[in-house]
Amino acid sequence: MENSPEGPFQNFESKLLLSSLSEVDRVAFYKKTYAHVAGGVLVFILFEYLLLQSETIVNFALSMTEGFKWLLMLGGFMFITTYAERMALKTPDKNKQYLAYGLYILAEAFIFVPLIYIAAFYMDSGPEILNQAAIVTLALFTGLSAVVFFTKKDFSFLKTGLTIGFFIAIGLIIAGSLFGFNLGLWFSVAMCLLAGGSILYQTSNLVNKYSSEDYIPAALGLFASLMLLFWYILSIFMSRD
Repeated sequence: MENSPEGPFQNFESKLLLSSLSEVDRVAFYKKTYAHVAGGVLVFILFEYLLLQSETIVNFALSMTEGFKWLLMLGGFMFITTYAERMALKTPDKNKQYLAYGLYILAEAFIFVPLIYIAAFYMDSGPEILNQAAIVTLALFTGLSAVVFFTKKDFSFLKTGLTIGFFIAIGLIIAGSLFGFNLGLWFSVAMCLLAGGSILYQTSNLVNKYSSEDYIPAALGLFASLMLLFWYILSIFMSRD
């Protein structure tokens, strides 16, 4: 499950970037953005709950984790991700932006079905693992976001490293699926580091790449990085059980 480090952003010359606005306007933008991230998490939980109620959906999702089928599932997820990001940015229509965000959240919820189902129903301490992984993820997300806001550092320099890292990760995932080897704990740890870097990059973009009206695309980018971090933290916790 990969998330492009580029994230959903695009320079709109006709819009004023957030960095050129007043402190009051910037704070209002931050509040809207993180409110939408929080809303995205709640909608994700709702979608996940509803998907897990369907035995047909669960069985289908589990069947897609086998071999090359997992690659097809990842390919579909990446296609939907790209489509949703472009839709959110290319239209000023807030309804279409919300539709794109909702589509992305649904895609995230579906791809999480096998992982959460196994954690919740096949592991002795499943609910505890899910709670611990969620707490650790939120704590790291909050801490990394705070680093950007308090230091006011521009982390755009991470773009090249993140891009290379994600391409390497995709290559390893493809190789693991085709040749049937487990990428293991250290791969999950490395992906957590990449997800952390992506959070720094996306948070830095709030000031340097977005306008005051781009809070939905900004929230989508942050939500994507948050869920990537949650995926691999949950994988680490499950590997210890």
